[in-house]
Amino acid sequence: MNAVSIQHLVNVSGGKDSTAVYLRAIESGRPFRAVFADTGNEDQRVYDFIAELPHLTGGPVVETVRADFSRQLAQHRTYILEKWPQQGIADSIVQQAAALHEPTGNPFLDLCISKGRFPSRMAQFCTEELKTLPITLQVVGPMLKAGPVLQWLGIRAEESANRSKQPRFNRHESGSMVWRPIFDWSVEQVWAQHRKHGIAPNPLYALGMGRVGCMPCINCRKSELRNIADLFPDHIERIRQWEEIVASANKRRSATFFPAVTDSTDIDRPGSYSRIDTLVEWSRTARGGRQFDLFFQAQSGGGCTSDLGLCERSAA
Repeated sequence: MNAVSIQHLVNVSGGKDSTAVYLRAIESGRPFRAVFADTGNEDQRVYDFIAELPHLTGGPVVETVRADFSRQLAQHRTYILEKWPQQGIADSIVQQAAALHEPTGNPFLDLCISKGRFPSRMAQFCTEELKTLPITLQVVGPMLKAGPVLQWLGIRAEESANRSKQPRFNRHESGSMVWRPIFDWSVEQVWAQHRKHGIAPNPLYALGMGRVGCMPCINCRKSELRNIADLFPDHIERIRQWEEIVASANKRRSATFFPAVTDSTDIDRPGSYSRIDTLVEWSRTARGGRQFDLFFQAQSGGGCTSDLGLCERSAA
């Protein structure tokens, strides 16, 4: 492969590791493109940081891609109108659910409406649908038509046991090659890279967040949920609204952002599952519902498991 013909693409999340890779790509002197997948479940500071990065560094603009679920929503709307009445579902429920199957413009919410549920650790379709596929279809695919593509990934071995097993360099199923240039870096080296280029970290870190990405992430820990509720209550309000919408758009008439867990704290609400407000209240306790504790203690911390490093892992 002629090195001159290789097209370079840096995946940017707005977190410290992908920023360090973006800065390293600038240092290489090679022309490159940068891309960010907007899930619609991000904090405004992430958008601001990504927009400002090229102006502060002289690097390329970070292109934004978003998934579009218009087709899936239309297909499911047709199914609702045709099949639900045959299943004995009340017309009022059918009409309400069908009306909600119009694109909202928010990728995360549209995905959940089309699926009839929120993603979970056991069904983590958010990573593939909101990040991997949009980048592959909208950016990598077209680039491959012009020649080989090398994706630069902000993945470090010390982030997690799973990521430590990834190779530094390999072929991705998209047809591109992927490289993890800071794979053996420590977090101290990542921050040193920021200082070297005079780049202040994403302000979310100074506000107490251990990671940057979906807020909240379906994989967040108890402490992270508590911090989000205390520092960014507007995000909790958004999730509260989404739970109502997704519940009204499916035949079960139920939807919880975190997996439906019947907990000891639900004793006064038999037959129901805890929504975001109950989980937030629990996150502020030293000891809470046993089932909640079991679930959240098993969490690996915020951040998806994408092999493309499209979301940062928790530092805690």
